[in-house]
Amino acid sequence: MPYPEILVSPMRAELSNNGFEELKSSEEVNNAFENPEGTMLLVVNSVCGCAAGSCRPGVVHSLNGDKKPEKLVTVFAGQDLEAVAKARENMVPYPPSSPAIALFKDGKLVHMIERHNIEGRTAQMIADNLKMAYDQFC
Repeated sequence: MPYPEILVSPMRAELSNNGFEELKSSEEVNNAFENPEGTMLLVVNSVCGCAAGSCRPGVVHSLNGDKKPEKLVTVFAGQDLEAVAKARENMVPYPPSSPAIALFKDGKLVHMIERHNIEGRTAQMIADNLKMAYDQFC
């Protein structure tokens, strides 16, 4: 059963207010991957403490540089069940993880940050990790 929307709306807003398109259905996820040219950052958002403490703030901070992905999208684990399942199909061979951050270039997964790489890390560490990936792929 999905989390109540009233609980997750502030967590959604932390990304959507910073340029992320929310994908709430499998069709919206398919559409996001339909034209694979360029770079896309996909964040699997979550209610867990590491999402609030380091994942979302780190992702937002990572976008302050010159190099960044062309497209920003997000799905919400525990809320948009169909969209999350479809998004995770594009993250194979990585197992389901939330939160998680995936960078795609021309439709191919080129950088992945799983929950175990988020827990215990600061937002700055997450941002630095992403900026290094942007320098390489964006």
